[in-house]
Amino acid sequence: MKDAKLPTIKEIAKQLNVSVSTVSRALHDHPGIGLRTRMRVQQLAQQLNYEPNQTAIFFKQRRTFTIGVIIPNLKEEFFSQAIDGIEETASRNKYSVLISQSKDDIDRERRIVTTLKNNRVDGIIVSLSKQTTTYDHFTALKKYNIPVVFFDRVPSLPDFNKVYSNMNSGTREAIEFLIEKGHRRIGVLNGPEQMRSSKERTETYKQVLIKRRLKIDMGLVVSTDLTRESTHRAMQDLLSQRPRPTAIVAINDYIALDAMQYARQQKLKINKDVCFVSYANLPITSYLENPPMASVEQYPYEQGAQAADMLIGILSEEEKPTRPDEPESFQNVVINGQLIVHGKK
Repeated sequence: MKDAKLPTIKEIAKQLNVSVSTVSRALHDHPGIGLRTRMRVQQLAQQLNYEPNQTAIFFKQRRTFTIGVIIPNLKEEFFSQAIDGIEETASRNKYSVLISQSKDDIDRERRIVTTLKNNRVDGIIVSLSKQTTTYDHFTALKKYNIPVVFFDRVPSLPDFNKVYSNMNSGTREAIEFLIEKGHRRIGVLNGPEQMRSSKERTETYKQVLIKRRLKIDMGLVVSTDLTRESTHRAMQDLLSQRPRPTAIVAINDYIALDAMQYARQQKLKINKDVCFVSYANLPITSYLENPPMASVEQYPYEQGAQAADMLIGILSEEEKPTRPDEPESFQNVVINGQLIVHGKK
């Protein structure tokens, strides 16, 4: 059995004995079409279950009103909250969202970019994979007029649109908090060394210790590739230091949970034998019997919402005429984090 043929504007025009252009304008409530004609056209269109040809509309407007989003991992609540902000902002502006996960794999990230380009998304929002150190797959999108906005994990280069948390202020607050609590041997459980945030965290850590005239021991700064096994190995390195660190700053709440698990396996009491401060301040910490002493709130929903708002603004600006010699400008939004102390320690 063949599928029923979808009604067209031509069919409506033929039944009402009017022109195709009249039907088209009537369906769009054009003021030049009389009320009676508009009502007749719209009533028949409803009876025939007419649906506009979106492909033709998008071709005419040169828009699909679709935004591509690439994140490292949807399982992380941080990125789930960010997507919530992206989707709310996109929906409010009549955009749809296509979500993909790089799984922290640069090759997969490249393939996703190609797929999104081929599906003619209007723009892309990205949080980089932990392996990404070159950005040619993103800069290549410029010739297709597909703007890109990065959030959270962003390039260190200036010629990109970015929304991210102020790692310097958040790290400074975290280290100062621990120093005020009496800690002098503070470890840093960092992310992969190539990540921009890892470098910033290390530099700020050293700056605070210099300011407070405390000894810098780079043996207390270790990296994890964000897997549980790697985090356990990094914790083994930290706890083998002599004297052992009395506090550890972890790259995010999930890494902190893996680190705390390892510490408990070594018969250490959390926030007594070794204290923890983390980043992200995800709701999951409120369900823990022994959460980190404090977390740096990085506002993932706001990051996502502002990234979407920035991208939609860029797409709107593209409709305006520009001079050929006008240099391209890039936007840089930095969201200040806030140290949230969990209970009285």
